[in-house]
Amino acid sequence: MRVVFIVLVLLRFQHVNSASKGVIASLQAKWDMTPLLLETSEFIREDGDEKFWQFVDTVKELTVYKNGESVRSYYNLIIKKAGQFLTDLQVNLLKLSLSLRTYSPAVHAFQQIASDEPPPDGCSAFTVVHGQKACSTKDMKKLLKTAAGRPRPYLYKSDHQYPGLNETDLPVAVLYAEIGTKEFNTFHKVLSERAQEGKLIYVLRHFVSEPKNERMLLSGYGVELAIKNTEYKAVDDTQVKESKSVSTDKEDENDEVQGFLFGKLKKSHPELQGELGELRKHLLESTNDMTPLKVWELQDLSFQAASRIMTVPKFDSLKLMQDLSQNFPSRARSLTRVAVNQNMKKEIEDNQKRLSESMGIHPGDASLFINGIHVDLDIHNPFSILDILRGEAKILEGLHNLGIRGSSISKFLHLPTSTTVEDSYALDIRHSSIMWVNDIEKDSMYRHWPSSLQELLRATFPGVIRQIRRNFFNLVLLLDPTQEESVELVKLAELFYKHNIPLRIGFVLVVSVDDKVDGYLDAGVALFRMLNYISEEYDEAQAFTSMVSIYNRVEVGETLSVNTITAYLKKKFPKANAAKILGVDSSYDDNRKAGGVFYRKSGLGALPVGLFNGVPLSSEEMDPEELETVLLQRIMETTNFFQRSVFMGQITESGDVVDFLMEQANVVPRINPLILSSERRYLDFTASPVADDWDDTTMFSYLDSRDKTAVVSKRMKYLTRDEEEMLYGVTVWVVADIEQPSGRQLLRNALKHMKSSSSSCRVGVINNPIGKPTEDNSGLYRALWASLLTQSNKNTLDFTLKLLKEENVELFKQGTKIKHLLKQGMDHDAFEKKFNTMELDFLHSQQKFCKEVLKLKAGHGAVVSNGRILGLLVEEDFGLEDFHLLEKITLRSSAEKIKSKIKQMNLNAQKASDLIMKVDALLTASPKGESRKDVKFLKDKHSVLQLAQREDEVFYDVVAIVDPLTRDAQKLAPLLAVLGQVVNMKVQVFMNCRAKLSEMPLKSFYQYVLEPDVSFFGNNSISPGPMARFTEIPESPLLTLNMITPESWMVEAVRSPYDLDNIHLQEVSGVVKAEYELEYLLLEGHCFDLSTGQPPRGLQFTLGMRQKPLMHDTIVMANLGYFQLKANPGAWILRLREGRSEDIYQIQAHDGTDSPVEAGNVIVVLNSFHSKIIKVRVQKKADKLNEDLLSEETESKGIWDSITSVWSSLEKRASSR
Repeated sequence: MRVVFIVLVLLRFQHVNSASKGVIASLQAKWDMTPLLLETSEFIREDGDEKFWQFVDTVKELTVYKNGESVRSYYNLIIKKAGQFLTDLQVNLLKLSLSLRTYSPAVHAFQQIASDEPPPDGCSAFTVVHGQKACSTKDMKKLLKTAAGRPRPYLYKSDHQYPGLNETDLPVAVLYAEIGTKEFNTFHKVLSERAQEGKLIYVLRHFVSEPKNERMLLSGYGVELAIKNTEYKAVDDTQVKESKSVSTDKEDENDEVQGFLFGKLKKSHPELQGELGELRKHLLESTNDMTPLKVWELQDLSFQAASRIMTVPKFDSLKLMQDLSQNFPSRARSLTRVAVNQNMKKEIEDNQKRLSESMGIHPGDASLFINGIHVDLDIHNPFSILDILRGEAKILEGLHNLGIRGSSISKFLHLPTSTTVEDSYALDIRHSSIMWVNDIEKDSMYRHWPSSLQELLRATFPGVIRQIRRNFFNLVLLLDPTQEESVELVKLAELFYKHNIPLRIGFVLVVSVDDKVDGYLDAGVALFRMLNYISEEYDEAQAFTSMVSIYNRVEVGETLSVNTITAYLKKKFPKANAAKILGVDSSYDDNRKAGGVFYRKSGLGALPVGLFNGVPLSSEEMDPEELETVLLQRIMETTNFFQRSVFMGQITESGDVVDFLMEQANVVPRINPLILSSERRYLDFTASPVADDWDDTTMFSYLDSRDKTAVVSKRMKYLTRDEEEMLYGVTVWVVADIEQPSGRQLLRNALKHMKSSSSSCRVGVINNPIGKPTEDNSGLYRALWASLLTQSNKNTLDFTLKLLKEENVELFKQGTKIKHLLKQGMDHDAFEKKFNTMELDFLHSQQKFCKEVLKLKAGHGAVVSNGRILGLLVEEDFGLEDFHLLEKITLRSSAEKIKSKIKQMNLNAQKASDLIMKVDALLTASPKGESRKDVKFLKDKHSVLQLAQREDEVFYDVVAIVDPLTRDAQKLAPLLAVLGQVVNMKVQVFMNCRAKLSEMPLKSFYQYVLEPDVSFFGNNSISPGPMARFTEIPESPLLTLNMITPESWMVEAVRSPYDLDNIHLQEVSGVVKAEYELEYLLLEGHCFDLSTGQPPRGLQFTLGMRQKPLMHDTIVMANLGYFQLKANPGAWILRLREGRSEDIYQIQAHDGTDSPVEAGNVIVVLNSFHSKIIKVRVQKKADKLNEDLLSEETESKGIWDSITSVWSSLEKRASSR
């Protein structure tokens, strides 16, 4: 007992002694602390401008509580106010974002923009009206009167623009103020009223007149204390084994460890030999945890760590993984005593084999999946992970609100929805109107070519076009024969034909469809009839040759004429009867109208148009000078597609290549840019409003957009084809003014489509009249609605189609009673009662919905398909083919799959159809990234740590695969621990251990700086922020401190009395404090010369503001045109440096910037901690084409100047590092 007591005393003394030493590292921003209220507003803005302005109105003068309350109470008040607009899950994500200071750069960016104005003296808030400033509303009103004569200000994408009219002739007032202050409220009241009245455009930018001069500590990074590699090595036990065995007895004779003479103790107490040996071993290890391990002790360390983690209570397991990985050098020896669970080891090996085969994840690799989304730990950081969590929260809560709960959510999340099936859509080219010139598979000129698909897989030199007897490549040219552009295109087609390029060529001649027009009146008709004659009497090849010959006779700048055709016909076919071929009674006029019908139905743009394998070529690509290159490039790209298809067995030798092409997912019946556009807007159906009545317009107007949408979707009635209730995959809302002919036509087209056998949709109707609805101007819509409320499906549809006929509309407007237009079989009494007692309030509510949610002007039409809004221009026609295309695209991209899942839920048909619409809108509106992975383990009893989620709440499904003794584990364990405090998670962590380690897996101590919420001191004052604290570190090793931050951060140590590359705690009294600063956020880019496609080596850029144009500069590197600029949050102007760069080059285009492509100044806004990468394309000025950027400087300098220049540039580069 006495021995044990002394040991305990010694251990306690050692702990106290070592606790006073350690290392603390912190990282602060270079800019001042930003107010949490402003950061909160930026967080809410991510959910839309509507919520942002509602929040701003709620916190108008919140800062008055700042002085009266403690900092903690004020913070809680901000969270409470934000909670009015956020769910509980979003509030937790808000707290994490405030802890990370995620939106501090966004707030400071506005502060920097304000400093560039600059702010007037003594103004705590001010407005800028077209370049002039005002510190009071009175002065502002004066400036607004004269604003029209001054240029409008530049508005940034991140600006907060008050909802209202966005007309170009309205004055723009930019308010710089701090929301929540009295000064802000004074301006806001006036500006918001005028914006609502449509008198001005009101823009808000954050501005704090007196920023707190307090440092703001950042988080979201790692800190490493690396052991210098001379200090820590494994010992090869083969070299120490012999000497150890010889000296054991001698050591034990007078062996003293921490004052205990173990030799004498063992002689005095031989019965305690075993216990004394264990005590000696413990004391040795506790005094020197850093003793090198033998190689055989290293082999199973990873499995031993996993065994230890899997045996502790589950709620301690992540904490233990964090401790073992982050303090591994101190914990390594204790792990060597852990027995490996053999069942676990076998299970790990089985799972590893499966993961390697199915996902390419090998032993020791790390992967993190959040709801199946792969999160690469080398690329992602807490800021980007927060973005993922936020995006997923919207989907998870949306599905939860729609009644999809638990494991069902995962099934919907993993549905492969896509907004665009392919990058490019194609038309079906198996059409009778196409006149094919050649057929690679049948024509004799290609008979010597091999026909096997396997030829595609045969190795060839790069760039060689394979000559295979299959119609792999098809070009269809839609031409008006009388257009000047047609001449060159026909000649180019001949070039491909003559040079045996494996390209099947077809023509669609779009000519006059007027029966009265014959070949003597119209050159297009004449050519069409002549080609038909030659094809029938000879063959298509001869017809094409004749076509080329005719166009060769057309002079440059001229167009095809009837005389040219008749002269050719007379010369080449003297026996032919020209009158019978070209005249009124021509028998060679078959299919003349087919080309025009195909062209009009296809929805293609202006002629001429080309289709490569059905995919339309752009007008730029149709330029004859470009088309040759474009077609060869397309042939090479399509070859890769076919190679893949053959290799995967998707196409067989017996299959028809063209049929295979036309069965691909990107083939559509019509090209309509409005429907096929990738820029899409969706309704949000996920709200559950307290009031769900649209008959009270006042109550309806108070609802936000989501609630208005939910009310409309709940009250909507549908026109359907079938009498019995059916499950509909597509729900179409037709938004139109039914009182106008264009509105009636739109609804007629929708109903005709719905009645077709191929349709699986139902149609709802929303009224959007030009004027205010009254009884006089809403009769047709009220009649339609009365029918929907009182009649059967069939009667309602028949009555609506009758009502929409223009002759019946005319009768109704002339005073015919609606009852005289009712059809037989309808319930007349019920209809008349409903029609005569119908209030107009719901029409006013619908009009508000159109204006405020659909963003439509009065009288404008729209089509909403499963929540996707397609706004139509007044003159825009949306025909039967368009409705067919829209339904096909909606079903194929998502609705079909969603329908099959909802069918399994056994809901009644109407509820199920509603749910398909709502789920489709939710899933397709979410941003698309990589497809979600469904990670499954073969066995999970011994090797997978499983932490269950809280029941009946929205939860994230998190799967982590990690070796517990790796750098990834050092990051992943604390990350999962913090996220577990922020969101409800179902966690699976697979121990992906490496076997037979031969060296130490980790040679450093590590801390991950991340907290779930803003922290406060005991006196309720806010703590400066999180920091890395290393406390239990051995004193003997020599350590190097490294900051492991996101890629775009440039940090440097600003305060520390110690050499942070050589920390030796034995020589330090107390704690080593290291203070770092985020000096710059890097702006990265790539630059290319448009003319050469090469990087303009030596080109220089500068970055600055209007007041200070040159603040930072850089040079474009020769490799990949890479450049790098140092900056901080704000709006920056990128220019070519004055001198030779600006003299020789000019900026032509740019991507990833914040200014329009054609803008003269390139504006780049840095307003987040994420990396910003831009692309700049430059071109030499017309009079400088032969000048070299570097030549003049090189020639003018002497050798000494060159040496000096090289030396100074090296110095600069070293200092920037």
